[in-house]
Amino acid sequence: MKLLLILGVMFALLLASLPVAFSLGSLGLGMLLFEGFSPLMAPQAILSTLDGFILLAVPLFLLMSNILLYGGCGRELYGAVQSWVGHWPGGLAIATIISCGIFAAISGVSVATAATIGVVAIPEMIERGYNKNFVYGLLAAGGTLGILIPPSLPMIVYGFITEESVISLFLAGIGPGIFLIGLFIIYSIIYAHAFGGYTPTKKASREDRIRHSIKVIPTIALAALVLGGIYAGIFTPTEAAAVGFALAIFLTVVLKRSLSFSDFRRAVFEAMVTTAAILIIIAGAKIFGKAITLYRIPQDISGLIETYVNSKTLFVIVVCAVLIAMGLVFETLSMVLIMVPVLLPAAMSMGIDPIWFGIFMVVMVECALITPPVGLNLYVIQSVAGAKLGEVAKGVLPFLALMVFTVMVMYVWSDLVLYIPFKL
Repeated sequence: MKLLLILGVMFALLLASLPVAFSLGSLGLGMLLFEGFSPLMAPQAILSTLDGFILLAVPLFLLMSNILLYGGCGRELYGAVQSWVGHWPGGLAIATIISCGIFAAISGVSVATAATIGVVAIPEMIERGYNKNFVYGLLAAGGTLGILIPPSLPMIVYGFITEESVISLFLAGIGPGIFLIGLFIIYSIIYAHAFGGYTPTKKASREDRIRHSIKVIPTIALAALVLGGIYAGIFTPTEAAAVGFALAIFLTVVLKRSLSFSDFRRAVFEAMVTTAAILIIIAGAKIFGKAITLYRIPQDISGLIETYVNSKTLFVIVVCAVLIAMGLVFETLSMVLIMVPVLLPAAMSMGIDPIWFGIFMVVMVECALITPPVGLNLYVIQSVAGAKLGEVAKGVLPFLALMVFTVMVMYVWSDLVLYIPFKL
């Protein structure tokens, strides 16, 4: 009863158009005051949250991805990949997915990945005769790879609030990320064979491949240095983000000279706004998390699950359904910040590894990114392509099914997630 009342008040605040951060914060503060707890717990929770060193990675990764976006690195990356696979059946679609995967390994942000590759790929694919809905869905789904393939902002936030190793989460995301890229590529090839209607791309000459590949070497080197430094233990994720930002500036301003001062200002301003929004949401969620912990809500949910959900399989199915439903209302970080404190204790009581559960949450958050009405990637592609939201939403349905299938494979074959961080 207590849980239903809290959820009811939360949804009422959201339906009243109160921002998520203030809905969570005000509800958490109200819960503390109602039970007679000191209101000083709220500012103490906020201070302890925003004082975290790991959260410095958030603005730095955002700055790096925005600098590369406005510096035109996405166009060169897409051109290089296309020169190698563009002549394959569904070649432009394959090039789009691979480009999204590579840029995801640099940015850690799904919206930036979708926008960077979408600006280049959408006009060319439509000009070549690819079905518009397919193109829009492909880019919206491909953009979600930005938070699954490390570095990933949701993984950083998950690691922060659960005190799990962010590096282990990054390593755990590699297997599912590659698997999902493979599924998207296979579907694109099957779609191209089944429906056709597009103009195939001619096979690029050896000289063209070399020329395009040379252009993209600095961008690939940047990704390799950032990720390699993290995995080798040279950098923490925050230090890697700082190095990546500095190298992105050097790459776009000094080496390529492709970033104007106005674009630089725009990149910094957008990163600042996004960072402020993320940190305010985290602060509000921390107050809410403190309150539900003192109310013993996670323990109550664990008890309910132990009583009514008698298997790990059923638990995962129920959580999938809950997260998909929440994805219709909440944006990605809000889902992580609200649900992880509630669900993780229950998951661990069922014997589920917290690293596995973190990657599971990220894949489900990916689904939220492409489900209306608040799926951010849908609006990014709508804006980039000048399309109708319904066209984009229709196009993502097959890719949404592939993401759910990936969760099933992760459950049946947990080593897809856990082999690299713990057994390799």
